[in-house]
Amino acid sequence: MSRHYDVIVIGLGGMGSAAAHHLSARGSRVLGLEKFGPAHNRGSSHGGSRITRQSYFEDPAYVPLLLRAYELYEDLARGTGREVAMLPGGVMVGRPESRTVSGSLRSARQWGLAHEMLDAKEIRRRFPTLAPQDDEVALYEEKAGLVRPEEMVTAHLELAARQGAELRFHEPMSHWEPYRDGVRVHTADHTYTAGQLVICPGAWAPELLTDLGVAFTIERQVMYWFQPRGGVGSFTPENHPIYIWEDADGVQAYGFPAIDGPALGAKVAFFRKGEITTPDTIDRTVHAHEVRAMADHLARCVPDLPGTFLKAATCMYSNSPDEHFVIARHPAHPGSVTVACGFSGHGFKFVPVVGEILADLALTGSTAHPIGLFDPARLAAAPA
Repeated sequence: MSRHYDVIVIGLGGMGSAAAHHLSARGSRVLGLEKFGPAHNRGSSHGGSRITRQSYFEDPAYVPLLLRAYELYEDLARGTGREVAMLPGGVMVGRPESRTVSGSLRSARQWGLAHEMLDAKEIRRRFPTLAPQDDEVALYEEKAGLVRPEEMVTAHLELAARQGAELRFHEPMSHWEPYRDGVRVHTADHTYTAGQLVICPGAWAPELLTDLGVAFTIERQVMYWFQPRGGVGSFTPENHPIYIWEDADGVQAYGFPAIDGPALGAKVAFFRKGEITTPDTIDRTVHAHEVRAMADHLARCVPDLPGTFLKAATCMYSNSPDEHFVIARHPAHPGSVTVACGFSGHGFKFVPVVGEILADLALTGSTAHPIGLFDPARLAAAPA
């Protein structure tokens, strides 16, 4: 016998957990289905930290959503007592004409965001752990920092459950179909019906949203943790900012302060520069040549960091062809299905506001948030 809900949410990672919270907070009867366990490490919502920032080099259109996300970080922390965000400040480093610097400056100026421009000498003076070239500059943003993916997912799940949502883990959806005025969702053991369906598939977008007409690709990424030479003292949040650093060849790397004590050191990674994969075929072994490449890159810009390699982990980017998000009513099922996917390696900082947007779309069909950039119609004819 099927069970009926107001909304079924597929996928309870970052976006899905936030959607379950915001929907249940508005009084909806919510069912959440997740392939793995809560706050798992098999997709993209793990690794201890993700950068957050407001001077957004990708496009100034994201800034209003970031301003709202920052408000929701505070709400989430108050509601759960969890540290979901930390804002030690951050630098966007590169040559003045680089996308990282020029794009960040464009967003800061357009939206009147507090920022400072630092030349190489000033970067070295303020942040002795960093070693820029003489022709490199940085945009410093005091409100930049990091969000904690596992903590944020757990916080949203806790609130959703407290508000009456039914969250079922290790129960993946096998398929769904239109049914009466809503949808019918099948798993291996159960059938459920609902008026609305919200699909937050993460790296499973190519599998679960084949009818969306978007050529998603899944990219393997590696996160690394190093013990700095001389210990973590110079790399604590009081001394060492988050950073995104674009070199003369356009390669972007990013890193964090040492936020979890001496045992875990400081985390770093390349932004993109990954291999195309699938969730079923991803190589989760991190190889010695990958660690060497990361250490060699760090030696040029954060010379004290690659002291001792501690550990590494893989995750996945779910890339849209233009690297902008997909958040919309499903064009083939606009009355009953909402999708959120293609977050392309820069989406986690938006998790709380995306949850709010998804609740808007599922319950009213529209949102006051500016999401025109994320319409999948822009990509329907994009080549694979």
